[in-house]
Amino acid sequence: MSIQSTIKSIQDIMRKDAGVDGDAQRLSQLVWLLFLKIFDDKEKEYELIDGKYKSPLPKEMRWRNWAQDPEGMTGDDLLDFINNKLFKKLKGLSFSENDDSRGFIVKEVFEDTYNYMKSGTLIRQVINKINEVDFNRQEDKHHFNEIYEHLLKELQSAGNAGEYYTPRPLTKFVVEMVNPKLGEIILDPSCGTGGFLVSALEHIRNSGEIKTAKDEKLLQSSIRGVELKPLPHLLAITNMILHGVETPQQIKRDDMLSRPLREYGPKDRVDVIVANPPFGGVVKDGTEANFPASFRTKSTADLFLVLFMQLLKSNGRAGIILPDGSLFGEGVITAIKQKLLEEFNLHTIVRLPPGVFSPYAGVNTNLLFFEKGKPTKEVRYYQMPLPEGLRQYTKGRPIKDEEFEPVKNWFQNRTENEYAWKVSIDEIKSRNYNLDFKNPNKKDDIAHKPPEEILKGLMGREKRIGTILGEVRKML
Repeated sequence: MSIQSTIKSIQDIMRKDAGVDGDAQRLSQLVWLLFLKIFDDKEKEYELIDGKYKSPLPKEMRWRNWAQDPEGMTGDDLLDFINNKLFKKLKGLSFSENDDSRGFIVKEVFEDTYNYMKSGTLIRQVINKINEVDFNRQEDKHHFNEIYEHLLKELQSAGNAGEYYTPRPLTKFVVEMVNPKLGEIILDPSCGTGGFLVSALEHIRNSGEIKTAKDEKLLQSSIRGVELKPLPHLLAITNMILHGVETPQQIKRDDMLSRPLREYGPKDRVDVIVANPPFGGVVKDGTEANFPASFRTKSTADLFLVLFMQLLKSNGRAGIILPDGSLFGEGVITAIKQKLLEEFNLHTIVRLPPGVFSPYAGVNTNLLFFEKGKPTKEVRYYQMPLPEGLRQYTKGRPIKDEEFEPVKNWFQNRTENEYAWKVSIDEIKSRNYNLDFKNPNKKDDIAHKPPEEILKGLMGREKRIGTILGEVRKML
């Protein structure tokens, strides 16, 4: 049975359980079970490499000792073990500073994790299905990465749109353009499931910079992420482990906006920020008071932009995703954009095609690339076109890696063409720091416009024609 079929079978089993209410709980249940299985498979790998390896988990709590045997505990016995022993023990783990940090990771993961299933028999069926996957086998590991992407997309369908999942071709492109190096501190302050951080790991590993075990250790220690919500945080931890990060302690569960901006000092600054801050959201009451008066807003995306500016080192660089509203917004966002343009070189804005986040978010989005230390003199724009015949990206037809190739090539020479243009800082200032510049080199393709936009345009033209005809009649 393929791993895809395995995951589908697991989800079908969970649907039979009276305790699992909806997609979000089902996914949460699946993820903590997968985490323990993956952790145990990784421990088997550590034991082969290091004969003296000792697990930080109590013997009876290791997956191999309570879950591995297909004829092992089931029914009420299994349910009692999970609810009254496993979770209590893992939530209550205590360690000294000298203990294996992997244990701290497990404790942190289970602090806000729950068992929703009520049938021990169905739990046993799920566990046996999970045991069909060997996460140390390269083929299973490869296929699981694909399934992992599928799970993240399902999470959005469970009502968490725009919070967790950024298409992987997008994270890969942003990271490649920012080009983090070995030894640089890389941060995603709203990391969700860790997509940008995984892309950063893979980018540096593929660059040829990793030549020794010491280099790999340095890389792993340079990756930093923060996520507020427990489920995506658990997914981020699991994602890191799957991608070879042995002790992903730098993936914290926290809200970086809840801390006063002035408290972020030199020790908190980083070389690289890659992020997709939550957009369309509103921060909880009082959060805006952590920021200077001129930057106070309820918009999560705009407050994160202020935070990014605070966290970058001198000559630090960032690649982030922002909605159109942050480009043309007025009021507080004008002051934020002014600071960005005066203290950072906002050298590039890539305007993404419609539907990149469809169907989970219909907002038009942009990639902003900037560096700290020099003011902006001009902004280079690139309007990514949709593939021929496509009106917008959809769930069934998402954006692909190869569709970024023309943009990558343009980044090398940055010449103006039908998709690329530049705007001077004087022109931006004259428009009160409005960054919402349309492509002057290419006429709008009506086929790519949504029907409501086309209708609106036609109605506007009809109204203008009516006005002109009225004026002509008066003259006759």
